[in-house]
Amino acid sequence: MSMQNPTISERLDRLSINAFHKRLFAVVAIGMFFEGFDIYLAASVLGDTFKSGFSTLAQNGLFISATFVGMTLGALGSGFIGDKIGRNKIYQWNLLLFGGAAVASIFAPNMTWLIFLRFLMGVGIGAETVVGYSLITEFFPAPVRGRWLGYIATAVSAGLPASALCAYLFLPTFGWKVMFVFGGFGALIAWLLRRELPESPRWLASVGRSAEADALLSKIESYGTSSPAVSSVKAADDVLLEAGTFTRNAIAGSVALMAVNTLIYGFIVWLPTFMVGQGETIAKSSAFALVMSIGGLIGSFAGGWLADLAGRRATIITAGLLVIVLASAFSGTNDPFYMPLLGFFLTLPIYVLVAVLFAIYVPELFNTTTRLRGVGLCNAAGRAVSIFVPLAIGPTFAAYGLSGVLVIMSVAIFAMIGAVGLIGKGAARYASSPVTR
Repeated sequence: MSMQNPTISERLDRLSINAFHKRLFAVVAIGMFFEGFDIYLAASVLGDTFKSGFSTLAQNGLFISATFVGMTLGALGSGFIGDKIGRNKIYQWNLLLFGGAAVASIFAPNMTWLIFLRFLMGVGIGAETVVGYSLITEFFPAPVRGRWLGYIATAVSAGLPASALCAYLFLPTFGWKVMFVFGGFGALIAWLLRRELPESPRWLASVGRSAEADALLSKIESYGTSSPAVSSVKAADDVLLEAGTFTRNAIAGSVALMAVNTLIYGFIVWLPTFMVGQGETIAKSSAFALVMSIGGLIGSFAGGWLADLAGRRATIITAGLLVIVLASAFSGTNDPFYMPLLGFFLTLPIYVLVAVLFAIYVPELFNTTTRLRGVGLCNAAGRAVSIFVPLAIGPTFAAYGLSGVLVIMSVAIFAMIGAVGLIGKGAARYASSPVTR
């Protein structure tokens, strides 16, 4: 690759962050924030629908299942469709789908309709996760990509405290429908802002539309300066994956996302329950849940920076081992001071893993031609685990306590480390070194 005739990928990677990147980030981040908001609103909505008699416990379970089934299908569908028709169209359709379904939920006449609409929301949310992270991966220069993807992951995590705050302020007065007002209209506003979003130059070049890619990239370059020193970064997007590499990378990414979803839905969402089981009061566990959401923001933010500074693989393996150590300490204490403190610090490396794996590592496992379908497959595998893991945690905790839950976590983490360290070895372009690969 000649420096006198750099490729599309090289030109993108040597750009400094300019006004175009910041505007693109803002538009993507707003949509991803409402994705997180809509995921987390289930807890407050279901409590009120049950209390008011609108739903039964069985229907609440179906509501949750419909969410994850929709997210799984949305991740798969958006991956294959997005690689075929481009990022721009699929990235607008998904916001319109989950925003429109959320607004329609305000008028749901019964819980059956609300469950169906929640399924449609899940399809849109699953697509948002796949395309949002992938789009940032394809536009932002490699040396600083990790931290900006970490900021996007932080925006998603911010949906949890925002949802909890809205429920606290408005739900007692207006009821559960108000949550869909915020989530639905917020997503539709993000869709309006996103309508002028350009197509990915990397994707345009990958399907032979080089003239369009060059014209768009020239416009992006006009916003700011390029750094010739960065152009020596190898543009792996211009090299087709070797035979069998896609399958290997998809396995590595799937195992990694299955593991991190096990941590989220098998531990994080259960932490308040574990605290009550260890002797804490409901009030203290509820207060901790809010503090824990702040830990998620800090961990997501730190994950992006660590991925750029230390490398993707080193960050993942170190954070995974730290989770096991802190979880062991957490499971071995009943002290009213140390238990919430350890629980808070435990959320930090878990959300480092959430940010690095979902936002950075998995999208970088695939080149432009196969990125969305690869990310979609990995996310679908992770979402599938989200459906079944919670069913095993309750009985395990009841029978074996936190030590039994720790065994499940440890198995998931060691599987993740094995996948990232062995199956995915050399697969991610910037896995070992943040800049030089």
